[in-house]
Amino acid sequence: MARSKARVYTCCLLLVIMMIAIIVIITVTTRRTCADDTFSKAAVAADTRKCSEIGREMLQQGGSAVDGAIAALLCTGIMNPQSAGIGGGSIFTVMDRSGQVKIINSRETAPSQVDPDLLKSCPLNLAGSKWIGVPGEIRGYELAHKFYGKLPWATLFQPTIKLAREGFPIPPVQGLFIPFINNSLTPRKLYSDETGTLLKTGDVIKFEKLADTLELIANKGADVFYTGRVAKDLVRDVQQEGGILTLDDLASYKATVTDAWVVPVGEYQMYIPPPPSGGPLLSLVLNIMKEYQMRSAPLSVEEKIRFYHRYVEAFKFANGLKRHIQDPRFKSEKMAKEIIAESFAKHIGTLISSDRTHNNPYYNLTAYLDSLGTTHVSVLAEDGSAVAVTSTINHMFGSKVYSPSTGIFLNNELSDFCGRVDNIFPGNQINLTLFHCLLDQSERQLSVVIFLFQALIHHLWFGKSLKEAIDTPVVYVDSENKVKFEPQFDEGVIKALRAMGHKNETARKFYNVVNAVEKKDGCICAVSDDRKLGKAAGY
Repeated sequence: MARSKARVYTCCLLLVIMMIAIIVIITVTTRRTCADDTFSKAAVAADTRKCSEIGREMLQQGGSAVDGAIAALLCTGIMNPQSAGIGGGSIFTVMDRSGQVKIINSRETAPSQVDPDLLKSCPLNLAGSKWIGVPGEIRGYELAHKFYGKLPWATLFQPTIKLAREGFPIPPVQGLFIPFINNSLTPRKLYSDETGTLLKTGDVIKFEKLADTLELIANKGADVFYTGRVAKDLVRDVQQEGGILTLDDLASYKATVTDAWVVPVGEYQMYIPPPPSGGPLLSLVLNIMKEYQMRSAPLSVEEKIRFYHRYVEAFKFANGLKRHIQDPRFKSEKMAKEIIAESFAKHIGTLISSDRTHNNPYYNLTAYLDSLGTTHVSVLAEDGSAVAVTSTINHMFGSKVYSPSTGIFLNNELSDFCGRVDNIFPGNQINLTLFHCLLDQSERQLSVVIFLFQALIHHLWFGKSLKEAIDTPVVYVDSENKVKFEPQFDEGVIKALRAMGHKNETARKFYNVVNAVEKKDGCICAVSDDRKLGKAAGY
C-alpha cells in the first residue's frame, strides 16, 4: 500500500514538473524580442550619456522612476551646469504604476524683498543678483522622493558626488558655453587653470565645492539647503553680490503636489502640469493643428507650406496668450482652463488666414523674453511608472552669480516675468513656458515622456519613429513672433513663408532639445536629442 502511494506521489510530482517545464518553454519561445536599439525593461533619456547611465543604475538597483530622474538631474547639474542645477527649479510629472498622475512643482519664487520696480529693467542686462529667484530644486527632489522614492535618499547623490570630486573632461556642450561667464569673476575662477586660462572642451574640471554641498544634502537631507549650513553660506554669497535672497526666503519655501490636467489627444490621454507651467499652450497648439485633419506627413512643397504656416500661426496665438499662464495664487486659472478646450482652439483656427500672417497686435502679443538653459529628463521604469521632468536655471549659467562657498550657480528666473506680468509680488512663482507632457493609451501599451510640439506631431500623427521625429529640422517662433529655422530646413518653405509676411531668421542655437521614452508592444525606445549630444540608456 505504501509503495502504491509513493508511486502515485511520484507520478504527480513528475506531472507538475513537466507542466512547469512546458510553461517555461512556451514563455521563452514566445517572448517578444526587442530590436537592438530598444530595451525590454526600463530606460532613461537625459542630456548626456553619463547622466542617462546614472539614472539607469538607480533603476537597476531597484529604484523608482523618480529615483532615476533625480539621480540623472543631479548629474546634469555638473555635465550641463549652464542649463540646470540645484540653484534653479523644476516641475515633475509622475505617473505611478496604477496610472495615476501627479505634478510636483518646485519652481523658483520671488524673494520677500523683491524690488517692485524690477520690471522696469526689462529687457536690459539680465545677469546679476537682482534676477535670482528662491531656488526650489532640492525641495522638489525631496517631495518627489517622499512620495515615490524606493532607494535611500543619499544613494541618489553618490554617483554625482564622485564625479564632481574626482573630475571629468568637459563635455562639448558645456565647453561651448564657458565663454558666457568670461566677465564674471567667481565663475571664471572655477573655469580657469593655474595660469588663469579659461578651460575648454576636453579639459578636466572638478566641482569640489559642489561635491561638498551635495554630500551635506545627501547625509543631512534637504533642510540643510533651506535652513542649515548651506543656506547660510548661499545667502551670504548672494548678498555679497548685491542680491536680496534671505534665510527667511529659503526657510519658507515649499514645493507643492497637485493633480495633472488631462487633455484628450486622439486615442491618447495627455497629462500636463497646470499653470504656471505652459502645458495649456501645448494643448492649444495641438488642438488647433488637429482641426486640419492631417493624417500623414506633408510631402509636396505646397503641403509643407500649408502645414508650417498653420503651425507658425498657432504658435503666434499661443505666444499672445502666455500672459494668462501665471501663478494661480496670483491670477485666476479660468482663462488657462478655457485655453485647453477644443472650442477655444476652433475659435483660434477661424482667425488663421490661409495666405498671410499679421502684425503682432493681431495676436495680442506683448514683448517678453525667451527662456533658455533648460534640461529635460524622461524615465520609464520596469513597473510601468514614468516621469517627465523639466529643470532650469533659465539663461545660460542663469544669473551668472556663482556661490564659491557652495559651488552653486544661481538662476535668473525673475527675468521670466518680463512682459508677462505687470507686477511681481513676494512668493510669486515664475512661469514655465517650456513644455513637457506624459501621454498614455487606454491599453497602457504606449507611454511617451517629454515632448516639444513639432516632435510630438511628427511622431504621433505622421508616423515617424522617435528618433526621426526628434531629428526633424525645427521651426521655432520666438518671443517677438519671428520665425527661426534650423539649418537643413526646406528652403522652399522658408521662402514661401517669407512671402506670406512671416519674419524669419536662421537659428543660431538649438531651440529643440527633446529627450523621450516610449513603450510600445512591450519594447522601450529611448532617445536623447543629438542637438545636445545626448544619449539614452536602458536595459
